[in-house]
Amino acid sequence: MDLKISINFLIQLRRNNNRDWFHANKALYVEAKKQFDQFIEILILVIKDIDSEIDVTSAKECSFRIFRDVRFSKNKLPYKTNFGAYIAKGGRKGPFAGFYVHIEPNESFVAGGVYMPESKNLKAIRTAIFENIDDYKEIINNKTFKKHFDRIYGEKLKLAPKGFPKDFADIDLLKNKHYAVVHKVDDAFWTSEKLFEKLTKIFRIQFPFNKFINKAIKKELSH
Repeated sequence: MDLKISINFLIQLRRNNNRDWFHANKALYVEAKKQFDQFIEILILVIKDIDSEIDVTSAKECSFRIFRDVRFSKNKLPYKTNFGAYIAKGGRKGPFAGFYVHIEPNESFVAGGVYMPESKNLKAIRTAIFENIDDYKEIINNKTFKKHFDRIYGEKLKLAPKGFPKDFADIDLLKNKHYAVVHKVDDAFWTSEKLFEKLTKIFRIQFPFNKFINKAIKKELSH
């Protein structure tokens, strides 16, 4: 399958991000969302072949709403201009590292790891890195991994995190606030005949990173 209907809808939505247009074109949204959900339900099966701990079965457990919460935002546009889904053990609201797809014209990417982990889980991840630094560096410095995921995404602490020695040789690797990785793709990626083949390749490369993080989180949650 390809995602032309979904992408075309998002292009139109970006030009017409208002409630009147959206309600007048509700049928376009329904068709685009249906196509995206079908894509996600196939992708769940693909990812289960990579990560046997994935326990979700439906797009509903993984997909994010298109409606924006504008109550506390300066940006009052009512709709997101992307379709996104996070496939992970426990679904999109769970604590575990997973596999994310973000479809947005000219700004699409696939990603993995954890974004904004709870403080106890973040500390557990940092502890796992501190105690298994060689294993972690082997994952993130792997040539194939670095080719697809060139850095750990997001904000970092300026100082060493509390509870860890400041003179630790790889202290910089403990300063991340998020342990997520991103691989940008163009719009043509989503209409490729080899879409699932490409996604499988990217997520297989990313999986050891998730596995390392989830081992730390599972250990924390078992206490």
